[in-house]
Amino acid sequence: MAILEILKLPDPRLKQLADEVVRFDDELHGFIADLEETRQAGPAAVGIAAPQVGRSQRIVILDCSTTRKPVPNHGYLILVNPEITEWDGFELGREGCLSVPDYTGNVIRAERIKVRSQDPQGEDHEFEMEGFEARALQHEVDHLDGILFIDRLVSRRTDLFQRKVYQKGGKK
Repeated sequence: MAILEILKLPDPRLKQLADEVVRFDDELHGFIADLEETRQAGPAAVGIAAPQVGRSQRIVILDCSTTRKPVPNHGYLILVNPEITEWDGFELGREGCLSVPDYTGNVIRAERIKVRSQDPQGEDHEFEMEGFEARALQHEVDHLDGILFIDRLVSRRTDLFQRKVYQKGGKK
């Protein structure tokens, strides 16, 4: 396994539409293991998408099992070729991103979604998600479509915030 380099804005590969996965083989499983190791090595990321490490395929890893949000969730998920098939309600919430490390922002997302996807073996699954888990998955699916959270801000003037960075001995 390996920790992969996370692409950062303005890398043009982050704006590309990812390709559908058609081969469910050992190479795919090895990449997914590397993607998970990369997610875990980052700063408390609940999700990561393949395009964030330069691989243009529709693969998302999502793990909301350790979040403080009270809404139940599905825990650790590997979603291949995820597609949001239904959405309902809207909610404003703060988001951050491994590919935009210096900022967070307020983004409007659906409160509840239905998702169809495949697992790493190619088996079909459907999930209903709400709250934080639904928000996190929408964020990751956007990566597959070449969209970053900053593209969804209502206003860059009022909804984009510089992330505070702390070092030993005080603020930076």
